[in-house]
Amino acid sequence: MIAKSTPMQLFVLALLLAATICNGTGRPTGFPPRRFLEKKFADIDGKKMAYVEVGTGDPIVFLHGNPTSSFLWRNVMPHLEGRGRLIAPDLIGMGDSDKLDNSNKYRYTFLEHSNYLYRLFEIIGVKERVTFVIHDWGTALGFHWAYLNRKNPNSVKGIAFFEGVVSTFERYGDFPEEIESFFRALRSPAGEQLVLEDNAFVEDLIPSAILRNLTKPEFDEYRRPFLKAGEDRRPMLTWPRQVPIEGEPAEVVAIVKKYSKWLARSELPKLFIDGKPGLISPSMRAVVKKWKNTEMAAVKGIHYLQEDSPTEIGKAIAKWLP
Repeated sequence: MIAKSTPMQLFVLALLLAATICNGTGRPTGFPPRRFLEKKFADIDGKKMAYVEVGTGDPIVFLHGNPTSSFLWRNVMPHLEGRGRLIAPDLIGMGDSDKLDNSNKYRYTFLEHSNYLYRLFEIIGVKERVTFVIHDWGTALGFHWAYLNRKNPNSVKGIAFFEGVVSTFERYGDFPEEIESFFRALRSPAGEQLVLEDNAFVEDLIPSAILRNLTKPEFDEYRRPFLKAGEDRRPMLTWPRQVPIEGEPAEVVAIVKKYSKWLARSELPKLFIDGKPGLISPSMRAVVKKWKNTEMAAVKGIHYLQEDSPTEIGKAIAKWLP
């Protein structure tokens, strides 16, 4: 009897195929100077939020997504040293930031993440003349903050973004079949087993969405925040359940539609870093090409472009930086 492939296996297979088709195999990136790894901490309602901070000047804020941390930016940030105050937070429950109490399927929503992150911004003085460098769910968090502060012309200087949430998805059929199956599984009761127990996001998705092979120390750092099975891994499961598909979740759909419409007509300087072959990049292109004042730069990679093309990303941002 031939076993049927699981949604995760199909998804990983699709990523591996994309990596095979792409020219080039990536290259090791290693570790930067220690200052790009050392964490500071701020208290938000009794919970510590961690962040990396290097330099002074106007804030340049690097926001990660699922299931990563500020570690993802370690080899991009050095290319912008001296250009501003570089800040890379760990989202709540991720990286070295604290886990939330009484964790369950209602915790770590987009709104809860944004509440913690934006309060961190207030505490550490991220208020005006901000440049965002954002990826994955970090894009939605950065775009939303920019939208909320749109009436202050000095709030945001520019936004560099890639592999993220630029629009809603009207139906599951908008995704390739293997990705559709993956999202349906994660948003069903099977998601608890896949993520909370099997740790599929870290063990399967991360290595499949990078062209090169991570070193053991690198992979161990991505594993470290989620070593304990169960609710410690809840952030990784809630995030895919927040993706705005077929009108759900309604609050996220409303937020994404508002900022997407605003970004399309805003003259705010924007840089779209286009992943080749990318995972989300192909669907993003059709949306972003209609946005005003948006430049593009292509780099090699699938989803975690920072692990394959950190130098190219850093140089592209440095050249574009408003």
